[in-house]
Amino acid sequence: MNTPKSVLSLLFFALLASSSFAQNKIKALIVDGQNNHEHWPKITVMMKTYMEKTGLFEVDIQRTQYTWRGEEFLPEYQIEGMPQTEALEKSKQDPNFAPEFKGYDLVVINFGWDAAPWPKSTHKSFEKFVKKGGGVVIVHAADNSFPEWEAYNKMIGLGGWGDRNEKDGPYVYFDRQGVLQRDMKPGPAGSHGPQHEFRVEIREPEHPITKGMPEIWRHTSDELYDGLRGPAQKMTILATAFSAPFKRGTNRHEPMMMTIDYKRGRIFHTPMGHDDESWECVGLMTTFLRGAEWAATKKVTIPIPEDFPTERFISKRKFD
Repeated sequence: MNTPKSVLSLLFFALLASSSFAQNKIKALIVDGQNNHEHWPKITVMMKTYMEKTGLFEVDIQRTQYTWRGEEFLPEYQIEGMPQTEALEKSKQDPNFAPEFKGYDLVVINFGWDAAPWPKSTHKSFEKFVKKGGGVVIVHAADNSFPEWEAYNKMIGLGGWGDRNEKDGPYVYFDRQGVLQRDMKPGPAGSHGPQHEFRVEIREPEHPITKGMPEIWRHTSDELYDGLRGPAQKMTILATAFSAPFKRGTNRHEPMMMTIDYKRGRIFHTPMGHDDESWECVGLMTTFLRGAEWAATKKVTIPIPEDFPTERFISKRKFD
């Protein structure tokens, strides 16, 4: 008899919570507020919910005073205790955006393309946090953000859009023969075709984040970022997806999971996660959680759930 996915989900999170009850929780901060992807307020709540259900994380959210896009989702996905924000038609710097990064083990960045720069003092505070060993998770369009911030570009490894091009570093990908390429040819950074299901191929099966995952698994409909480029220093590509020409792709295997070392800090970066539907994928959900735990602690205890997707079948859990 097949066990319903809803029951598997409850059992999965119950197991995590019971096994981590006696542990000190990982203090995590999600920062958001300006993102060209309008689902960002819901995605922040989804990430916070997934993290807290594991029993491993204690999650706060800090948002810029001025928000951009996503205003239609803000009323439904309100954050308790969140100060009043102001939705604008264009992104604008919040001069008072100054999270106390040093009070956390992990920072999750849910900003996007054309987000206004953070104040310089906040840049310095965040850089200090990472240099001293703080963990960071970069999701989807956060690799579009802050193209002029040199340290941030090093932290994310690869980025797109924002006038990024060969001045920012090479294209990094696996070619059709499975050979890793660092390609310095001229050209803009970042593109994608229409949203579609695609297969994720694990390249580093022994890494704590990917260990135990199927060699290939199917991700639900999402944007498949390709043509990212950047410094790519101290970066390990954990998984890729083939960017198919018939989907306006590059005919290359593009990075879908990366880790980057920056000073004493650890960064987990996934370009997946365009909208709320993609965040219902058990593969992305598990990848995100395991990446977050690794970035904060350098180890992974979160198990691969029984309803993890396979090479042939996607797996989704409806977010309520």
